[in-house]
Amino acid sequence: MHLLFIAIILILALIAIRISNKSGIPALLLFLTLGILFNFFGVNFKDYHLADKIANLSLMIIMFYGGFGTNWSMARPVAGPAITLASLGVVFTSIITGYFSYKFLGFDFYQAMLLGSVVGSTDYASVSNILVSKNLNLKYNTASLLEIESGSNDPTAYTLTIVFISIILKEKISIPLLIFKQIFFGIGLGFLMGYIFMKIIKTLKLSEDGLFSVFIAAVMLGTYSLCDFIGGNGYLALYILGIYIGNKEFTHKKEVVFFYDGVTNLVQIALFFLLGLLSDPTKIFHSLFYGFILMIFMLLIARPISVFLLLKVFKTKFKQNLLISIAGIRGAAAIAFAIMAVNSGANLGIDLFHIVFVICLFSSLIQGSLMPYLTRKLSMFDPNDTVLNTFNYYQIKSPFGFIISRIKNGSSWVDKRIKEINPHFDLIIAKIERDGKTIIPKGHTIIKEGDTLVIGGEMFFDESGKELEEIKLSNGHPWVNKYIKDLHINKTTLIVMIVRNNKEIIIPNGQTQLNENDRIVILKK
Repeated sequence: MHLLFIAIILILALIAIRISNKSGIPALLLFLTLGILFNFFGVNFKDYHLADKIANLSLMIIMFYGGFGTNWSMARPVAGPAITLASLGVVFTSIITGYFSYKFLGFDFYQAMLLGSVVGSTDYASVSNILVSKNLNLKYNTASLLEIESGSNDPTAYTLTIVFISIILKEKISIPLLIFKQIFFGIGLGFLMGYIFMKIIKTLKLSEDGLFSVFIAAVMLGTYSLCDFIGGNGYLALYILGIYIGNKEFTHKKEVVFFYDGVTNLVQIALFFLLGLLSDPTKIFHSLFYGFILMIFMLLIARPISVFLLLKVFKTKFKQNLLISIAGIRGAAAIAFAIMAVNSGANLGIDLFHIVFVICLFSSLIQGSLMPYLTRKLSMFDPNDTVLNTFNYYQIKSPFGFIISRIKNGSSWVDKRIKEINPHFDLIIAKIERDGKTIIPKGHTIIKEGDTLVIGGEMFFDESGKELEEIKLSNGHPWVNKYIKDLHINKTTLIVMIVRNNKEIIIPNGQTQLNENDRIVILKK
């Protein structure tokens, strides 16, 4: 029954995504509502310890993939303001919100500061989802700034949350040392594990389908666990690890993107659904006032003060700062940290979980709906905005693909100009590698023997899945040691590719000899 329950949730989540795409309502808000509805129908789930483990794992994946998806070429120009907001911005917002809760809502000082810390960071999932789904290309590289800030500010909120939980529990800790270890070990181990990862994959052959994604999962879990063990910030280490390897090029990158795209979507659904499921409708009602007041205060006071004050040194524009202030949506991290605080054993005089619930609910609804509207109202939408990407990005995210072709002795393309070749094909020669140098080809560029051409064109997808067949030439197979021209095969059959020694790809012709253990890819009509 539990598996059936999970299946129903996932199907309803897919329906919620379709509704979101058509209505403009933030998808994560619908997942939250879905959890509440299950609560109303009598599903009684109050296991905060299990929820804490799920939330922790979910946030680990979100942090890693947030870093992995960051295009550092676009991020570099706005790294200064983004990192400032991700660190000092979270501290300022948390302290301002906490002090307001203490002074005007009557909360205990340290519990108020804990609440401010829990909701101090912005939500990468919500921000990136709105930017992508609404196709919000923002002026002044603002989209990249928001993605870096929201992707990297959770570790700061986590550190503040740990500090105030420790104070409430009256643990004897050195706060400066704790903060130093969290930052130093988090950044250091993230880079170190990224460096080790890139070294390992150059020697470790993981050609089997799916194994590379499993290996990355192992590295991810190992990085977090090791960093946590030595007192560092595991979330920060994962974000740095993601940035490091996400901006490197490696063979299985496409596989990783597809796998973690799906997994990240799944854990986001799980987190927001879990928040709704853990909630108590009666307690939600009692927390409405505090949650709504705090959300409005953060939207209109705490976040704008932090943004305008800290970005003043970077001389950002007023309307850009205003949009950045509105984009401070609270979500996944706040949920995870609220559950962590409840499980900490701290004796809290406030219903922290349900207050955070209401803040996330209204933040997602109001700010998520305001962003597209204000983008156009403030004239921050840039239809001509461009995004720098690698060749790999277009192979991963679009039907456009790249292949390489080496110009050998006797090729009909030798000493020909690009313009003499391209008119005959629906493709483009994107770049030429010659003697270790890259040449940007023009129509008059002459192709030389020994050149490596990178050729781009639209990829073909076999929807039937029946046209290509792969066979392995085992010992005794009649094709072993024969030339393709000597094979007696049907006229409607073509050998299109040979994989030799599990790594070398051979594009065959009639003079190609087949060897034992070759994997032959055949096209059949």
